[in-house]
Amino acid sequence: QVQLVESGGGLVQTGDSLRISCAYSGRTYAMGWFRQTPGKEREFVASISRIGGSTYYAPSVKGRFTISRDNAKNTLYLQMNSLEPEDTAVYHCAASSSGGGNSRIGYNYWGQGTQVTVSA
Repeated sequence: QVQLVESGGGLVQTGDSLRISCAYSGRTYAMGWFRQTPGKEREFVASISRIGGSTYYAPSVKGRFTISRDNAKNTLYLQMNSLEPEDTAVYHCAASSSGGGNSRIGYNYWGQGTQVTVSA
């Protein structure tokens, strides 16, 4: 069983940076970040392989966000730079026993999420 707990969300201004974290327990899997706003489907943000050698980003965040992990600390990170109001959402981390990818379907385990709000 994998447990995921996100932290680090908050209220920031346009152009600011923020790093959110996800503490995980259990086996080490490929992981990802997704985000969701009210009335919309949860959308893919970024993913990282089990060891961390491979990453993938949604076009809307590529060049601004960086996903990383420290398996020694059992922690997944998302560094978010040049934040925009459109980045406002609840950010969820997820773990996949089947390699991850950019679809919600590929992930078995989910955290409760952390709110990120970017003011204009």
